[in-house]
Amino acid sequence: MTRTLARLGNLGLVALAAALPLCPAQAADVQAARVWAGPEYTRVVFDLSGPVHYKLSRDGDTIALDLDGSGLARGFDVPAAQGLYQGLESDKAGGELRLLTRATDGAQSKSFLLKPSGEHGYRLVLDLYPGGDASADDGKPGALAGIKPTHNSVGAGAKQAAALLGGERKVIVAVDAGHGGVDPGAHGPSGTQEKDVTLAVARALADEINKQPGMKAVLTRDGDSFIPLKRRYQIAREQNADMFVSIHADSFRSGDAKGSSVWVLSPRGKTSEAARWLADRENRADLIGGVSLDDKDDSLAAVLLDLQQGYAIQASDAIAGNVLKALAKLGPTHRGYVEHANFVVLRSPDVPSILVETAFISNPTEERKLRDPKHQRKLAEAVMGGVRNYFEATPPPGTWFAAQAMRRNGTLASTARPATSMASARADANVRDLHRVERGENLGSIARHYGVSVRALKSANRMSSDALQAGAVLAIPAG
Repeated sequence: MTRTLARLGNLGLVALAAALPLCPAQAADVQAARVWAGPEYTRVVFDLSGPVHYKLSRDGDTIALDLDGSGLARGFDVPAAQGLYQGLESDKAGGELRLLTRATDGAQSKSFLLKPSGEHGYRLVLDLYPGGDASADDGKPGALAGIKPTHNSVGAGAKQAAALLGGERKVIVAVDAGHGGVDPGAHGPSGTQEKDVTLAVARALADEINKQPGMKAVLTRDGDSFIPLKRRYQIAREQNADMFVSIHADSFRSGDAKGSSVWVLSPRGKTSEAARWLADRENRADLIGGVSLDDKDDSLAAVLLDLQQGYAIQASDAIAGNVLKALAKLGPTHRGYVEHANFVVLRSPDVPSILVETAFISNPTEERKLRDPKHQRKLAEAVMGGVRNYFEATPPPGTWFAAQAMRRNGTLASTARPATSMASARADANVRDLHRVERGENLGSIARHYGVSVRALKSANRMSSDALQAGAVLAIPAG
């Protein structure tokens, strides 16, 4: 080929080039738009036919995405308004497509581009947060939107605490009935199937949760259906669950094994799941504790994920300990301590998760109990007691439990109390400040920051354990 081109000379090269097919740069079209609205943020996803260069700007509550060399695909539909997203318009000028997203008053934005992953192609993601919940996006990757300062000034802390507690949202507990459908699980000597027992106990637990003030249950399945293991904890995350509880019934080759047990994720499981999240672009695009990892470099993403996982496992241990103690009052436990394993359903990086083995279905005596609706209700009540105790000790911000804790501490007489009266309320209760717990913090570090003892901090907040949940509001005692 080289000799042939040499003989052709320049004229031949020109002729050869003219004969080759033209390959113009391919412009990416916006094929579709989707909106998902949750209680914490609203996500708008634009499906693209290829990679794009884009710029983000805003004018008031209109957020503009300018895409070079792009257009709208034929049949493009504008999504209906929901959540913080109020509508979409488009404009084409000079080879540039402008997407104008209307948001609610004061909404903040965050954007990033996703590369193809699995069945998904390129996507441009625009996340909308309530005013003050995320830093405004300047279109540059790497902005730490959604990460808040470690502590507030006295005035700002009082105002934020009042705002957080004003809504008194319900804590959400995802209840997972193990197995189901074509996966019956274990079976007892009399033929009792695990999938039937777990569904009955899960329903009873959901009923108990929904009876409690300030609590709401979400079932991963409410019938005899098969759900993949990974999908179970994904449902919990999609529902913005504060806790995930998976119900199972143990089995052993010997009928003598007995007792309930409670499990949390093992360190090995934590490490392997972290590796999967950091390597999978689809995972990294999701929000971990309110922060996307996709626009962070690998080192920063690893640190943020480790902090979030550390919080989730610490909380899981505290919940599991409470539930195990409650179950011990009902009957024997298989072992007297919380156990650790790499169960798939426990791998959510930002939702505290436990797996409860209610009893050994392979034990004839325990099988009979597991079939009894009265015993199923007792199991549900025991698990409910442990779950409730955890939320009472470490109430998530803005929840009914947080409001009750503030009332007990004397810092909030009622949910209708104006923010301007918080300072005097703190003084009356011998509380000098309020602190919102950030991921990675513990009682020791918070106590050192404010110059108080851990004992005084726990006493001021009526805490029975050292477990902390990110976002919880702590009262800082004076002196």
